[in-house]
Amino acid sequence: MVTQRMRPYLEGPAVAAAPVWSVDPRTGKQREQVATEATAQEVDAAVRAARAARGALADRAVRSAFLRSAAAGLDAAADGLIGTADAETALGPVRLTGELARTVYQLRAFAGIVDEGAFLDVIIDHPDETATPPVPDLRRYKVPLGVVAVYSASNFPFAFSVAGGDTASALAAGCPVVVKAHPDHPALSELVAGVLRRAAAEHGIPEGVVGLVHGFEAGVELIGHPLVAAAGFTGSVRGGRALFDAAAARPVPIPFHGELGSLNPVLVTEEAAAERAEAIGSGLAGSMTLGVGQFCVKPGLVLVPSGDAGDRLLKSLADAVGDTAAGVLLDHRMRDDFIAGVAERAQLPGVEAPVTPGAGGEHTVSPGFLTVPARGLTAEGAYDLLLEECFGPVTVVVRYADDGEATAVLSRLPGNLTATVHLSAGEAAGEGRARRSWPS
Repeated sequence: MVTQRMRPYLEGPAVAAAPVWSVDPRTGKQREQVATEATAQEVDAAVRAARAARGALADRAVRSAFLRSAAAGLDAAADGLIGTADAETALGPVRLTGELARTVYQLRAFAGIVDEGAFLDVIIDHPDETATPPVPDLRRYKVPLGVVAVYSASNFPFAFSVAGGDTASALAAGCPVVVKAHPDHPALSELVAGVLRRAAAEHGIPEGVVGLVHGFEAGVELIGHPLVAAAGFTGSVRGGRALFDAAAARPVPIPFHGELGSLNPVLVTEEAAAERAEAIGSGLAGSMTLGVGQFCVKPGLVLVPSGDAGDRLLKSLADAVGDTAAGVLLDHRMRDDFIAGVAERAQLPGVEAPVTPGAGGEHTVSPGFLTVPARGLTAEGAYDLLLEECFGPVTVVVRYADDGEATAVLSRLPGNLTATVHLSAGEAAGEGRARRSWPS
C-alpha cells in the first residue's frame, strides 16, 4: 500500500485523467497530446489483460520468436523511433542510435537465453528405493512469477524503457509486463509498445502481454495491484525507495528490482595525480559532462589530494569543463532541480566553485564543479548534501590531506553503481604504498 507520505517521491504531482503531452525539452513547448493519465480502472484492465496473456508465453519457442520479431520490428522502425526520441529527450541521434542498437541486442540476447534453457535451473533427482530413507522422484525447475511492473527511466528512452532490459528479461522468463511510461518520452513509449504488440500478434500472443500506462497515479496503482508479482525500476533514490517500501508493505510483498541514483566515487591517489594530473583532469571533465551529466555512472564525487599535483589536476579539469558548451537536460523540471541543487551546495561554508554550474540559458544548463575540504565530509553534518546525487553536469571534488581523510569520506558513502581508483604506474604494479587498504 502506498501512503500519502510516499507520493511526493514518485515522479511528480497527481492529476486525475490529465492529458499526457509530448514536450520538446529544447524549447519547453508541447509537441502533441499522446494519451491521458490512466485511471485506477485502466491500470486494473491493463494488469488483467497482461495476466490473461500468460498462457501464450508458456512455449519457449514462441517466446524466443516473439523477442526476435520485436527486435526486428525496432530495427525496421529505427528512423522514426530515433526522430521521436530526439524530439522528446534532446539526447541526439548519435547517442540514440547506439542505444537503440543496444536495446535490439538485448532482445536477441534474451531470445538466445530462452532457447538455451539453462535459466530454468532444472534439477532431476531419480528415485532410489534402496536409500535410507528412500529417495522419491524429485524434479525442480523455475516457473514465471506472473505480471511484472516496469518503471521506465528518463535518461535511457530505449534501453531502460518500454522495450528495455527489464521488459526483455521478464518476457524471456514468461512474465507479461505492464510498463509505466516515463513522462519525458510518452510518444516514443507508445510507438515502442506498438512495435512489441505487433510482434506479439505475429506469434498468436495477445497484445495485452505488453501493457502501457501513463501518469503518476498509475504508477502508484500499479505497484499495489494484487496481480502484479514483481517490479523493476530505474530512477532516483527517493522514487525507488518509495516504490520499494510500497512493494514491501503489500499484504503479500513482492520482489522489487531497482537501479537507483549513484554518486560513483572516484579516488585519485597522490602518486597518480603527480604522474598524470592533466590527463586525469581532462578525462574527468569528459566523463562528468557526457550526455549533459545524465548517465547513471557519472562521477559525482571525486577525491583529489591536496598540494601541487592536485592543483594541477583541478586546473586541467577547470579548463576542460570551461570549454564545454551548455546543454539541454531531459526536461525543465530536471533543469530547475539541477539549478537549485548546485546553488544549495555552493552556498555551504567552505565550498567553492572554480567553474560555476547552473543555468546556461533559457532552456540549457552549463557544466561546472565544486570543491570542498575532506574534513567537512568525515562526519555527519551540514555537508551531507554533498553525498547525494545531483543529476546533471556537475561533480564535487573533495580535497584530502592524507589517506585517513580519504578513508573517512569513503567510509560514509552508501552503495554505488561504480567506483574508480586512479593509481600511478608504480602503484598499479604493487610498488610503494599500493598495498594500503581502502574501504570496500
